[in-house]
Amino acid sequence: MISPRNGVVVRVESPTEQRNPRTADIDRVSTIDVLRMINEEDRTVPAAVAQALPELAGAVDLGVAAIMSGGRVHYVGAGTSGRLATLDAAELVPTFNAPADWFVAHHAGGPEALVRAVEEVEDHSGAAQIRRHATAKDLVVGVTASGRTPFVIGALQEAQALGARTVLVSNNASVPFTPDVLVALNTGPEAIAGSTRMKAGSAQKLVLTSFSTAVMIKLGRTYSNLMVSMRATNAKLRGRTIRILHEATGQPENACEQALADADGDLKVALVHLLSGAPTERAAAALEDTKGHVRNALDRLAG
Repeated sequence: MISPRNGVVVRVESPTEQRNPRTADIDRVSTIDVLRMINEEDRTVPAAVAQALPELAGAVDLGVAAIMSGGRVHYVGAGTSGRLATLDAAELVPTFNAPADWFVAHHAGGPEALVRAVEEVEDHSGAAQIRRHATAKDLVVGVTASGRTPFVIGALQEAQALGARTVLVSNNASVPFTPDVLVALNTGPEAIAGSTRMKAGSAQKLVLTSFSTAVMIKLGRTYSNLMVSMRATNAKLRGRTIRILHEATGQPENACEQALADADGDLKVALVHLLSGAPTERAAAALEDTKGHVRNALDRLAG
């Protein structure tokens, strides 16, 4: 990278910066063949993520432990990585009704950089962000294609100094920092050299979505594969809550509507009531005792 302001040059040695021999003629082929070349490269992404699943499982367990202990999960990233992390954190509130402070995203350059590239912000350490917002109870997850972004590495080093656990999601296995968990994604050279918004970004999106969804599942924010913790904030979602209750319990829709009304709109309370047969008040108390975990609440009522 060459900064027009200070003339500093940094050569990033990362697979994502290498030229891809399979797309060397991408600017000479037809439109459909351009798309075929890109698509062929994209097809390698799920396999790269699959190779990292054991490490990702370790990261999920750290995330669950952090939240169960009263801590939070912090995402740290710059550019595409930071935008993807910010998107993932934002979607957990409406999808799982997760408290807004469970997942916090720190994007280099702040809100302005989400919609417009801001020069040089990724070259500054994110240590101050973590020092200001994190504690030893937290998990800090850095996301970077090169594995070397100063904003991310600085944040992780500061987190480690605070006693927090750390995860690094990187498309380069060679990194200058030893986190508790390294999720290395071998996506190789991009279709356009260095354009990490392509395969690297796609792999990061899959990892972040899988990570946060698995954390929510382990925390009991789902029942089976149903979104029982969602917030019904519009007509479509209100209809979805009735369908979820019907699918989970087999009860007719009018019974589901009544149960939801009796539970003051709390989908989980209505669900536990219908599945266990316990009065609404007992269902709510069981959920309170089990921190909102539906299966644990059902086990408690059955016992």
